[in-house]
Amino acid sequence: MRIALAATCLADTLFPGAPRATVRLLERLGHEVVFPTDQACCGQMHVNTGYYREAVPVIRNHVETFAPVADGEWDAVVMPSGSCTGSVRHQQAMVCRRAGLDDLAATAEAVSAKTYELSELLVDVLGLTDVGAWFPHRVTYHPTCHSLRMLHVGDKPLRLLRAVESIDLVELPAADSCCGFGGTFALKNADTSAAMLEDKTANVRGTGAPVLTAGDMSCLMHIGGGLSRQGTGVRTLHLAEVLASTREEPTPLPETTFSRPERPARTEATR
Repeated sequence: MRIALAATCLADTLFPGAPRATVRLLERLGHEVVFPTDQACCGQMHVNTGYYREAVPVIRNHVETFAPVADGEWDAVVMPSGSCTGSVRHQQAMVCRRAGLDDLAATAEAVSAKTYELSELLVDVLGLTDVGAWFPHRVTYHPTCHSLRMLHVGDKPLRLLRAVESIDLVELPAADSCCGFGGTFALKNADTSAAMLEDKTANVRGTGAPVLTAGDMSCLMHIGGGLSRQGTGVRTLHLAEVLASTREEPTPLPETTFSRPERPARTEATR
């Protein structure tokens, strides 16, 4: 297949390991991956915050950039993010119609019909659960809210993880509970978000797993930040990074999650 990668702005800017691993995985499976260079944000942040009018040019750019999938030039678009895939599938056409842009809405629907979150692409489109991965570590998995409740990916990520050679996959207690991120929710409702994060990190610590994985870097950023501040040593890796790992080309564990440089020891002169 010829698959276009929508890297997502968060991953492209802050966590490029996730889209790079997506490319490495799909190319190992024998597919051609193309990267449209005009891509930018999908508009989710604007829509979720109520800025529908301001979201229109952002959505237009995304739709026009990935329109070749609707014409058959590409077979699919993959996004290593449940929340961004959910926005493409459930928000873009709606915003265009509210703005009176019916033609753009129709194109948005055609693009969204061939846009898939990574686990959807692997399991539903490519028919795979065993992607030939090797990852000899204890891992726990957090199902992100948009993938679980908006995309209904179900156990697809877990089926992919269970097939990974040498992995020790342990169940995360209260896995379907939100981590408290929710984009701007974490800023507007900081106290509630922090309480939800505390519950999530406690459950992660309880598994004893040194690696937490998920399908969204936004949630991993939030949870990983909490785990780092608690000094747990738990690393976060995107699902793609686990699945891209092989004996020949293993994905290395990060030294630490969002580590900050140690302060130099205080001396008599600095006291």
